[in-house]
Amino acid sequence: MGYEWFLLVQVLRLNNVIRSPRRHAWRSTYVECAGQKEHLRNLFIILVYVLAVLSLSIKNVYSPDMPSRLPIQDIFAGLVTSIGTAIRYWFHYTLVAFAWLGVVPLTACRIYKCLFTGSVSSLLTLPLDMLSTENLLADCLQGCFVVTCTLCAFISLVWLREQIVHGGAPIWLEHAAPPFNAAGHHQNEAPAGGNGAENAAAEQPANPPAENAVVGEIPDAQDDQAEEEEEDNEEEDDAGVEDAADANNGAQDDMNWNALEWDRAAEELTWERMLGLDGSLVFLEHVFWVVSLNTLFILVFAFCPYHIGHFSLVGLGFEEHVQASHFEGLITTIVGYILLAITLIICHGLATLVKFHRSRRLLGVCYIVVKVSLLVVVEIGVFPLICGWWLDICSLEMFDATLKDRELSFQSAPGTTMFLHWLVGMVYVFYFASFILLLREVLRPGVLWFLRNLNDPDFNPVQEMIHLPIYRHLRRFILSVIVFGSIVLLMLWLPIRIIKSLLPHFLPYNVMLYSDAPVSELSLELLLLQVVLPALLEQGHTRQWLKGLVRAWTVTAGYLLDLHSYLLGDQEENENSANQQVNNNQHARNNNAIPVVGEGLHAAHQAILQQGGPVGFQPYRRPLNFPLRILVLIVLMCVTLLIASLICLTLPVFAGRWLMSFWTGTAKIHELYTAACGLYVCWLTIRAVTVLVAWMPQGRRVIFQKVKEWALMIMKTLIVAVLLAGVVPLLLGLLFELVIVAPLRVPLDQTPLFYPWQDWALGVLHAKIIAAITLMGPQWWLKTVIEQVYANGIRNIDLHYIIRKLAAPVISVLLLSLCVPYVIASGVVPLLGVTAEMQNLVHRRIYPFLLMVVVLMGILSFQVRQFKRLYEHIKNDKYLVGQRLVNYERKSGKQGTSAPPPPSSQE
Repeated sequence: MGYEWFLLVQVLRLNNVIRSPRRHAWRSTYVECAGQKEHLRNLFIILVYVLAVLSLSIKNVYSPDMPSRLPIQDIFAGLVTSIGTAIRYWFHYTLVAFAWLGVVPLTACRIYKCLFTGSVSSLLTLPLDMLSTENLLADCLQGCFVVTCTLCAFISLVWLREQIVHGGAPIWLEHAAPPFNAAGHHQNEAPAGGNGAENAAAEQPANPPAENAVVGEIPDAQDDQAEEEEEDNEEEDDAGVEDAADANNGAQDDMNWNALEWDRAAEELTWERMLGLDGSLVFLEHVFWVVSLNTLFILVFAFCPYHIGHFSLVGLGFEEHVQASHFEGLITTIVGYILLAITLIICHGLATLVKFHRSRRLLGVCYIVVKVSLLVVVEIGVFPLICGWWLDICSLEMFDATLKDRELSFQSAPGTTMFLHWLVGMVYVFYFASFILLLREVLRPGVLWFLRNLNDPDFNPVQEMIHLPIYRHLRRFILSVIVFGSIVLLMLWLPIRIIKSLLPHFLPYNVMLYSDAPVSELSLELLLLQVVLPALLEQGHTRQWLKGLVRAWTVTAGYLLDLHSYLLGDQEENENSANQQVNNNQHARNNNAIPVVGEGLHAAHQAILQQGGPVGFQPYRRPLNFPLRILVLIVLMCVTLLIASLICLTLPVFAGRWLMSFWTGTAKIHELYTAACGLYVCWLTIRAVTVLVAWMPQGRRVIFQKVKEWALMIMKTLIVAVLLAGVVPLLLGLLFELVIVAPLRVPLDQTPLFYPWQDWALGVLHAKIIAAITLMGPQWWLKTVIEQVYANGIRNIDLHYIIRKLAAPVISVLLLSLCVPYVIASGVVPLLGVTAEMQNLVHRRIYPFLLMVVVLMGILSFQVRQFKRLYEHIKNDKYLVGQRLVNYERKSGKQGTSAPPPPSSQE
């Protein structure tokens, strides 16, 4: 409160400016704010409000004996003090950078190499290896990777612990401790029952009760019987609640037991204090702990599993096969983790038999950690890699390649080859999942009961990894491989065979790069990445078109096969089914609820895993010969996918080749560019057709008016595109070529050659980078103009504003930057009578020279501003007495006759 009253007194003492009524209002306002918690913040808000309303400003009041100019010794002393402070901060931050970017990664790398060398001498020479200066940069980079891996492992362990604590551990871990009571025995048998219920739910949509009946209807008799059974089972449930609650609380206490008080230890720890950015040296202790934790994680999570797997592979005689895979360390470590998981299962069983409860729980948690880690590696690493390799194998004929070529590429660069195949597989899995989500928006809920719904808020893959047994995950993995592999055969391998038989000269695609091509490959890649692909990906119409096609196909197939109710549902029964679904969900929640104290999220996840039917299932009407109709539907779907794949593989490439032939003639162009060009043209055509179809019901006059408006908008857009996407990138790329590229690449005795197309493509990239930096930077005129143009959009494009505020200033600056040095080098320098060599030197080096001059002028202006700030800081430290509010209205009106303030108002 003392600081607040001081600020209030400082403001209220300015009674020569603030009138009496306003001063009383100020006091009353402060009294109202004094009863609140945040006094200081409210005081500053009121102060800003008063200054804004009264048009006031704060003016510094200096001592009367202050000289007009500061003495040299004061300036020198302040400069020395500032330099000393800067040097102190520089030393501190250098120490911080050296510790975190040098000591930590270098120590991690050297310890990692020492542990995996396999000799005792490396352990003895470890202190000397720490001080070695050989391969510092490489070891630091490798150490950064090791530290990142250990940090990710630590975060994953903490997050997995939170999942187990709050989401609940498996039932075999929580309730498997003897003696087995009745409630615990039934709970131990729950996973088998849950799996059976889930399997029964999976088979339910495929085997409806009767033909021409509505699936999902429950008679009233069944409801009454279920209510009676529920009332009969209430007493038994209440009898087992207390025992289950006690067992669960004990398990939760064991799980929540921790030797370290994490919350209390991290109360006052911030990132600045931990990293040493607050100016203290406490971070040195954190560096020591980070190095120790890195060593511990390397020893536990890398060294031990690797050597377990290594000794096992050597004993089984598979060492040579593993070495031939070029990934000996990774495969050996995974084998070690698998053997470790098997060992933990056996030890957990033995601890259960001998009734070692805490050891049994610890071994079970360790097994869950190893199990989840292996499943994550399989789901994120192995499965996309299998999909990528299968895609490559099925598309070999499309690129005129063989398995021998792929083997040679793998032998030459195994890491890069595996990464590229994994990346392709991840993209394939991602787009497949996106298409499934789109299908769920069109089809009746319950049609895709055999696929997991990623948009389901109750879906938690980590909880499934924790609770479901291994054989369930293995079965799901095999089914996923079969489904994804079959789709690749249907949509890639079979269409390629058909294309080769019908169009023998269409394949293979040209994917070779030619360095002597008339059009630079780099320019085409930049054009594709910066212009074509963003224009396609940023449009939301493509998804709507695909959704409309899927809906049209579903409606057509549904009416042809009398499966409209099965695929889309009955429109007249939506309200009844919605009400019934609400009742069913409420009834299911009541049945699945486990009122055990302390379970929380664990009970919810158990209810999800043991629910009796698919989520969001809606009833449908089953026609005659239902299995035969479903089989015909699957065949029709396969034929449709085959035809769509044939169109996607041929039409864009054919259109792109035809259009690029007008530009490049008979020269071969990479098919990536022809496909992108064809896709862009197809997208524009479909967009124009859909717009015309949408305008058709409005009449001919409205169509002509819309065409006129769109023609004017397209003309304005073309003018803006020529200026901002044509002239500006060309000038920017040419300036970059003259300033940076030509002086570095072309000697003085050679003449540089400029390619406008390549300069324009590089200019597009530079323009996008400059625009992004401008939008992320401070507010100035260019950022304001770009934001205004972006806010207007294409439909409300203002051609006059863009030309006057954006295009003209930018083009003028670029033209001056190009023309002024050329005029000086070609017009002024020859008049001075210098030699031809000097003229050539000036002509070739004037652009980087003027760039250096501009940079130096910017640095000097920055230093001048910094010196002015230092001057004001020194003056305020030595001669500043107080501050006063200045009324600019009264000062502007009586500037010449205003009297100086009384000395008593100076503080």
